[in-house]
Amino acid sequence: MQLRPALTAGTLVLAMAVIFIFSGTGVDAHNITKILAKHPEFSSFNHYLTLTHLASEINQRTTITVCAVDNAAMGDILSKHPNIYTVKNILSIHVLLDYFGAKKLHQITNGTALAATMFQATGSAPGSTGFVNITDLHGGKVGFAPEDNNGAFAAHFVKSVEEIPYNISVIQISGVLPSAAAAAPTPAPAEINITGIMSAHGCKAFSDALLANDAMEIYEDALAGGLTLFCPLDDAFKAFLPKFKNLTKSGKNSLLEYHGVPVYQSMSMLKSNNGLMNTLATDGASKFDFTVQNDGEQVTLKTKLVTAKITGTLIDEQPVVIYTIDKVLMPKELFKHEKAETPAPAPAPEKAADAPKSSKKKGKKAAPSPDDDADADAPAPDDDDVADQTADDNGAVRFDGNRFSFFALIATAWLGFSVL
Repeated sequence: MQLRPALTAGTLVLAMAVIFIFSGTGVDAHNITKILAKHPEFSSFNHYLTLTHLASEINQRTTITVCAVDNAAMGDILSKHPNIYTVKNILSIHVLLDYFGAKKLHQITNGTALAATMFQATGSAPGSTGFVNITDLHGGKVGFAPEDNNGAFAAHFVKSVEEIPYNISVIQISGVLPSAAAAAPTPAPAEINITGIMSAHGCKAFSDALLANDAMEIYEDALAGGLTLFCPLDDAFKAFLPKFKNLTKSGKNSLLEYHGVPVYQSMSMLKSNNGLMNTLATDGASKFDFTVQNDGEQVTLKTKLVTAKITGTLIDEQPVVIYTIDKVLMPKELFKHEKAETPAPAPAPEKAADAPKSSKKKGKKAAPSPDDDADADAPAPDDDDVADQTADDNGAVRFDGNRFSFFALIATAWLGFSVL
């Protein structure tokens, strides 16, 4: 038979393709915040990567090297009291747009290399000042120097912190890379009138509520460090006004603050960072958080009581982004007696024409059990309990946040054995 070899080869190709698809979707992107969180000596460096939004930019890139400095070195930067935008430029020059693991650092071609940095990629670096010179020195040392440092090596390689070849390398260097261009005072972006933007684009009711309450001060304080605002459209907020007016003054402020997140979150960041998100109302004792979820292009914000959809973007100019949503976000902390939204029931399946009729005779209606009312009034399980499930009734299995059909896995195994 001549067909068997061709069938085997085809089966092998198909099996390899299926295995590749399933294995590829289970790979998680790197997270610089989590990597550095395991090393307390870099806590200040890690904190400012998050505060300047560099962490999210690092997580979105592949083939990258982060030159971390310890808390003492960060103290040298902060002692000069630079604004947050200057700190971002200084840290940007510590992020190399290439992969340099410990082994590669000691095997640099011709002993020296010039690496572009994230500071260079911003377009703010004049000339070649956004490049870093890396040189394999005598005695096993590796020196680092910005291009505008007159060739003097201000820092040396200390150790490898974590490497994921050839995706991300996190290394420690002995000190801050001194760059006059990066350390130059950076003006803050022009002030953004968030209430004016909301009022002009269908969110006047929410804007008026902000201006009439103390929450506006919290929003203004958050602007410099980063702000993501979810603004209910006028129809949604006007329908909610009776409940809003019944809140205490502190309750009104908490609800308004609940619609703001104290970091910049672009749409792509929201889609890649699904999960619980703290808000301006979060104070530790009271959670005041919600869950971000996305299904394809649609992003939703889910509290214990409502699920709101993001319907548009009013402004996206880092460090501020304002989205419109179709419902007011209701925190459980303020509305403990409210019932959660009930999803629309699925249509009942039509009865088959030839379905056998029940052979049971009609009898007297049974008296209701004392437990029936209790069951009817029992609260639905928390969303967190549902989210923790790892398998559903259809046989779908969750691996690292991705669902696969159980039967697809069986098919993959069968294809593999058929090759043998």
